[in-house]
Amino acid sequence: MHGGDAPPRPEPRLTPAAGALLRSDVPVIAAVNGPAVGWGMELALMADLRIAWTRARFGELFVKRGLCSDVAGIARLAQLVGRERAAELLLTGEVIDAERAERIGLVGRVVDDEQLLPTAVERAQVIAANPPLAVAALKRGLRRALDPDWNDLGAWVSTTLGELFATEDRREGVRSFLERREPHYRGR
Repeated sequence: MHGGDAPPRPEPRLTPAAGALLRSDVPVIAAVNGPAVGWGMELALMADLRIAWTRARFGELFVKRGLCSDVAGIARLAQLVGRERAAELLLTGEVIDAERAERIGLVGRVVDDEQLLPTAVERAQVIAANPPLAVAALKRGLRRALDPDWNDLGAWVSTTLGELFATEDRREGVRSFLERREPHYRGR
């Protein structure tokens, strides 16, 4: 750096973790045994199948911190639950229980705690018993049919998060959370 020059900002892009999960030809099963909120929700959304414990919770809390969700919260959530329910979850930051998540199509199954991992393993075994080339082709076909351009959406999310991260509202969202009080947003 010379004379106070800021370091160059990285090029906006899809995060490597999201890219790896979203482009994988290997089926991914999420066994959700607690709160899947924020990036935990994003991880669950990137899975092909979601199985939840009866006491699991789901929420896109980014708006409460003055931020937007990552790519899965925008694209996959709307695919699973429809635009209106996705908008409700994204724009309110509400956390829902496993029963409602199943009812709206966010998760495929809700099971008791002792059945969570056995159910996930059973689903994995059923899938693994099928021809691997056909399974991989089906995953690629689902991506072709349903997924947006992840790189483009990832660049948009990265740019938007950079802009939102610099706002007073984002700082207030974090401060209010840490101080355990209601936030007072100003639109700045």
